[in-house]
Amino acid sequence: MANGWARDGAVQEQIDDTVEDGIRQARSRLGGEGESLSHCELCEAGIPQRRREAIPGVRLCVACQAEEDRRQQQGRGINRRASKDSQLR
Repeated sequence: MANGWARDGAVQEQIDDTVEDGIRQARSRLGGEGESLSHCELCEAGIPQRRREAIPGVRLCVACQAEEDRRQQQGRGINRRASKDSQLR
């Protein structure tokens, strides 16, 4: 497959890196290990028992977790393609 100036395997490496980044980010959002907190770290609202059982090591309530997820989404913008057009934007 012709890839322009890219060396052999570079496209697959980019795909693999993107997948690994996605997995790493998803794991970081799941919560830590250990015992879940009974109250949110940020707003001190109670965390429902069912949430604590479903997500081991949960530290945030649903509202704070949703806000944290939005903040993380805004921080994305990795340019793996390295094309001039995408770098100039």
